[in-house]
Amino acid sequence: MLASPPVTGATTSGEGSVGAENGARVAVPREPLGRLFLRFLHFGLLAWGGPVAQIAMIRQDLVEKEKWVTREHFNRVLAVYQVLPGPEAHELCVYFGMLSRGRVGGLLAGLGFMLPGFVLMLGFSWLYLRYGLESPLLAAVFGAVQAAVAALIVRAVVRIGQHILVDRWAWAVAVLAALAQGAGVHFGFSLVAAGLIVLLAKKGLRLPALGLAGAGALAVLVLLVLHGFAPMGAGGAEVGQGVAQERPSLLTLLVSGLRGGLLTFGGAYTAIPFIQRDAVVTGAWMTNAQFLDGLALSGLIPAPLIIFSTFVGYLGGGLPGALVLTAGIFLPAFSFSLLGHDFFERVLNHPRFRFFLDGVTAGVVGLIAATTVGLLRAGLTTLPTVVIFAVALGVLFRWNSKFLVPLVIAGAGVAGLLLQVR
Repeated sequence: MLASPPVTGATTSGEGSVGAENGARVAVPREPLGRLFLRFLHFGLLAWGGPVAQIAMIRQDLVEKEKWVTREHFNRVLAVYQVLPGPEAHELCVYFGMLSRGRVGGLLAGLGFMLPGFVLMLGFSWLYLRYGLESPLLAAVFGAVQAAVAALIVRAVVRIGQHILVDRWAWAVAVLAALAQGAGVHFGFSLVAAGLIVLLAKKGLRLPALGLAGAGALAVLVLLVLHGFAPMGAGGAEVGQGVAQERPSLLTLLVSGLRGGLLTFGGAYTAIPFIQRDAVVTGAWMTNAQFLDGLALSGLIPAPLIIFSTFVGYLGGGLPGALVLTAGIFLPAFSFSLLGHDFFERVLNHPRFRFFLDGVTAGVVGLIAATTVGLLRAGLTTLPTVVIFAVALGVLFRWNSKFLVPLVIAGAGVAGLLLQVR
């Protein structure tokens, strides 16, 4: 891409410098700020295909082609961001921008990467509210697309779970978190309990771990009995009717975004239960069907999937709401790189922290699974939508391509137009 005279150094926080990795000297160009912004804006315009494709694109340009850092250094940095909350590809952009031009460079790189998706999603949100789904043809398209998005979420749950649910303890806390979600327990209690159970188990304290797990299971069972075993919370069938008496305040939207950004472990899909709970269950400023529409739109544009937060914020508070919720959900991703990369790299190597975080992440998988139940009920309402869901799920598991997600969503829309699914 664009080249500048390389600068070498021995720190990870100064402009245009990065430490040596395994004795190898590495060079990061000190690019002009405008050129740096355009470089990462270019990445944002090509950010199709989800985090795997986005990370591969960054690796190819900055590591393989221009050799800003060694492969070993890149893998180590990526490992840190895969554990921390937030979209990894965005955090990598912030990190590389900081290496080139300090914190100002990191801020510009992160803004450049997210800007194309944000602008496109803002436009889609305006069109969605301006014209709605009054046209039968448009309603048919979105009905089919909701089924395809449900398939995307199911595939995400399976793929995330394959990497996280690797032992009986992880499976146990995931199931417990899912049941707790269905019983209406606040996710904060579930995630802390999940982290403590796995931490105790992996430190050899199995009896306390079993005791805590048993107490949690008993509490969930009591709540389910009291509710007549009817699913509550984000997994319930009756939530999400969009009947809020007043719009959420900008502070509410900001807090919702910050919470989602701080709890987005293992990819943007893990933000779904937290944002959905705020927008559909407790805030009720949108329905599950509208939430699925927002996820569908985010799959059609070059951006991290987490950009669906712009749509959620727009429906909650118009343009100010979209700006505030988007800022809230991306703020942790900026902060981890700009302010605390070295600190988190040290802390995440501590076994106790890793064990606790393993439990929290397993609990998040359970939350996604429970939330998916409610989204499936909203998206699969007719036989054609069930068929579209099954076909989309088969395609997603059978093939893998950079453009697979937008192609599946677009294909579902065409199928809905042909079948008139609503």
